Amino acid sequence: MSRYDLTELEWRFIQPILPNKVRGVQRRDDRQVLNGIFYVLRTGCPWRDLPGRYGPYTTVYNRFRRWTRAGVWDRVMDAVVDAHNGDVVMIDGTSVRVHHAGATLKKNDPRRCMGRSRGGLTTKIHVLVNEWGLPLKVHLTPGQAHDGPVAPLLLGDLQPGQAVLADKAYDANHIRNLIWEKGAEAVIPSKSDRKIPIPFDRELYRQRNKVERFIGRIKKSFRRIATRYDKTSHAFLAFIKIAAVRIWCEAYESAT
Repeated sequence: MSRYDLTELEWRFIQPILPNKVRGVQRRDDRQVLNGIFYVLRTGCPWRDLPGRYGPYTTVYNRFRRWTRAGVWDRVMDAVVDAHNGDVVMIDGTSVRVHHAGATLKKNDPRRCMGRSRGGLTTKIHVLVNEWGLPLKVHLTPGQAHDGPVAPLLLGDLQPGQAVLADKAYDANHIRNLIWEKGAEAVIPSKSDRKIPIPFDRELYRQRNKVERFIGRIKKSFRRIATRYDKTSHAFLAFIKIAAVRIWCEAYESAT
């Protein structure tokens, strides 16, 4: 068994959510295919370089695409994060460089989700995590996009009494109003150009490093995320969600 393969807990989470098998059709075992997908996620290798123990790389790649289109990764992530928001949530964004192999779509293709920033051609990952640094939501934008406009998409499910930790990039009135309307507390330092600085809980704000640690972890542990090799944003986002599920499962295993 490879260190990249699914554990028993991970398999129990994912197996019930996979689409039903077609009757009478002999096909590659789902767990073996998933192990191949996890191998690509961890190592960042091209699909065609997948070791033979996972079966034909075309089978693994085609099933990854099919499950992505079917929304399997969305359902798996929803299942593991359900009812685990916590009292504190944190939001942040990070840019990922696009490999030249992933930049072949036309610039006006809506599936591209890439843009020019100081780092060259990049995609930005926006993430919401809970008080333990575990991911709740992820969203993609072109690399040059500002963090602020994406905040409402990530904060739509805020619960009354929650605290939202974010850096100065999120110090905007519409974001603060959204948090207030949800009955939550904004723990956000004011920008230098705000005439009257808004006080915030500095002690609680120190916990915001957990979202930064999560971002550092997905880039260090999952090479398919550290550099974007995928042409479409759907495939890249799918890999991020698979990584998020694995991090959740590891947290569950360490707690038992």
